[in-house]
Amino acid sequence: MEIGNLPFGTTDWNTVERTEHKGDSGMAYWRTRQFGPIRVRMVEYTPGYLADHWCKKGHVLLCMEGELHTELEDGRTFLLTAGMSYQVADNAEAHRSSTATGAKLFIVD
Repeated sequence: MEIGNLPFGTTDWNTVERTEHKGDSGMAYWRTRQFGPIRVRMVEYTPGYLADHWCKKGHVLLCMEGELHTELEDGRTFLLTAGMSYQVADNAEAHRSSTATGAKLFIVD
């Protein structure tokens, strides 16, 4: 990733508008900032959340709270707990997220 034309700045995530995104079950709440081509998000999944799609977008994702289950389209599964992260390239491995307990994430894509 190359970051260009981005002056130093800070973000108070508590002041960023929260948007709702319904999953197959549960809800995702996003707080999103866009910096040119780079999207940065704080995402909260409610307990019982299951994504409604297979995602092919590349991300760097940090699990800040809770547990996140990530399933790859090929059947592999991964469990992230607070302090763990994953990274995946665009169009590399389709993935979808779920959580039984809820999770808070920081995502750059």
